[in-house]
Amino acid sequence: MFAWEQKRFFEESWTCVGRATDLPVAGDQCAAEVGATTVVLVRDETEQLRAFFNVCRHRGHELLPPGRITRASAIVCPYHGWTYGLDGSLRGASGFMNDTSFECRDYPLISARVQEWHGWLFVNLSDDSEDLADHLAGLGKLVEAYEPERLVSAARRDYVVQANWKLIVENYHECYHCSSVHPELCDVSPPNSGVNFDSGGAWVGGSMELRPHAETMSLTGRSDTAPLRRLDPAARRRVLYFGLFPNLLLSLHPDYVMTHRIVPRGPDCTEIECEWLFAPEAVGVDPSYARDFWDIVNEQDWRACESVQRGMSSRGYRPGPLSSREDAVYRFIRMVASSYLEGRYATDTRAAVTPL
Repeated sequence: MFAWEQKRFFEESWTCVGRATDLPVAGDQCAAEVGATTVVLVRDETEQLRAFFNVCRHRGHELLPPGRITRASAIVCPYHGWTYGLDGSLRGASGFMNDTSFECRDYPLISARVQEWHGWLFVNLSDDSEDLADHLAGLGKLVEAYEPERLVSAARRDYVVQANWKLIVENYHECYHCSSVHPELCDVSPPNSGVNFDSGGAWVGGSMELRPHAETMSLTGRSDTAPLRRLDPAARRRVLYFGLFPNLLLSLHPDYVMTHRIVPRGPDCTEIECEWLFAPEAVGVDPSYARDFWDIVNEQDWRACESVQRGMSSRGYRPGPLSSREDAVYRFIRMVASSYLEGRYATDTRAAVTPL
């Protein structure tokens, strides 16, 4: 089942692989994981973003090790030196160039679909799936005022959680557990506040309200920087949270944006890259007021998810009912179930989430 999900949910859906700022100029290259496959992301000479399967057309050696970031005028296989242009065309193959039967044009790199959305990069290895804009239908309007594409990374923390990736997403989508698990979070946001939104795309989410004394989510409730410039007074009093299927959790605060990028490693192991993004004019501000708060909350969540993983693995586990405060969890579960039935990602229109 894990291998099936890697192929159908992560390779054949729109998987977030990082930020556009990871590849700012022509010649920048990086290797990213998409399910059980890796791709090479490249900015070509015109600064157009391209993606190719991370496979040399000669003997299949990886062009770049996963996670490697480099800058060069060409893509060079380290095994036998086959050299490709930034557009994926084969430019040189040692030992073949004098062979009249060999044509470089017959051996370009195999392209993959890549798109940028509000500063994040998404890859889809399927040739016939929906466009990213349709995949995330309706979400752009809720996100645009935060201008995430202009924000810069101020802090990052990587976690390894011994739980299935879906349990982590489910936990993210409800605050029914907050009173029991998150005292620091409840100090700055009532656990029963906010609404969940209707969604016509591959996302689930809603809002949380800040308590009267709180400017943002931090241990004191205070912010060390100004609110993001385009937010109206109402937006400065709430936090939005969205789960973009399959692997990006997006939390929008009045003064910063936090993401959790999920990389499943096994049926019961998940790596999570957590990143805090601030406005460029806030560069130099110590981000620890946000990072330290969420590091505490994250660790509380990871312990809870790991306990659920152990409990659900017990032969004594029997599924129980969801409360009315877990309606967003219900939508995510229905989305997954519909995708199992369809054999690929599918939105379950019967499970629309309405405001509470």
